[in-house]
Amino acid sequence: MDRAQLLLVGLPLFLFCSDIFNLFSPAPAKPAANHHHHHHHQPESQPVIQQQHASLEFPAQKAGGIGYGNTVSIDFCASCSYRGTAVTMRNMLESQLPGVNVVLANYPPPLPKRLLSKLVPVVQFGVIGIIVGGEHIFPRLGFAAPPQWYYSLRSNRFGSMASTWLLGNFLQSFLQSSGAFEVYCNGELVFSKLKEHRFPGEIELKDLITRRIANSRVII
Repeated sequence: MDRAQLLLVGLPLFLFCSDIFNLFSPAPAKPAANHHHHHHHQPESQPVIQQQHASLEFPAQKAGGIGYGNTVSIDFCASCSYRGTAVTMRNMLESQLPGVNVVLANYPPPLPKRLLSKLVPVVQFGVIGIIVGGEHIFPRLGFAAPPQWYYSLRSNRFGSMASTWLLGNFLQSFLQSSGAFEVYCNGELVFSKLKEHRFPGEIELKDLITRRIANSRVII
C-alpha cells in the first residue's frame, strides 16, 4: 500500500478510536466558585434585620414622653377673652411635653364682685323704669313731686336709657372679670398673672413646667 492509501485508512481509524475514548471517559467536575458568593451574603442579612428591628422599636421608646403622668391646669378669666391664649398654651405644652394632661378652667372673681354683678341688671331696669314712668312711681313712694334730676333724665329720655344700659353692661363685665391667668403643675402654682401682671411666654412657661416636673421626680 502506498502512502495515500495508508492515510485514507488510518485517519478514519484514528477518529473512531478518539470517539470511543471520549465516550467512556468520566465527565469533568463542575466548578464550585458560586458557593463562595452565598457565604458572603448571609452574614450581611443579619445586621439589616437587626437594624429594621431597632427602627421599629425606636418610636415605642418615645411613646411615654416627659410629661406622662403629670397634669397642668390653666385657670383663666373667661370673661376677659383669655381663652385663645389658654388654648395656644395648651397646644404648645402638649406638643413640647408629650403625655402631659392640660386642663382649662374658668377662674371666677371674688364672691363680693359676683354678688354685685348680680345687682347691676336690677339697677339698670329700675333706672329705665323710673325714666319711663317716674310721674306715677314717685307719688306712690310718698313724694309730692318727682326730684329735679328726674326731669333732667326725662328731657333726654332715649339718651338716658342708652347710657344706663351701656354703663350697666360695662360695670357688670368689670365685676365678672378676675383678670387671672394662673398655671398649676400637679396642683402647685408655677405662674400667676395676678402677681406678675403679665402673660407668660411660651418658652418661659415650658421651662417652668419642665423644671417643676424634674423636681417632683427627684423628690420621689
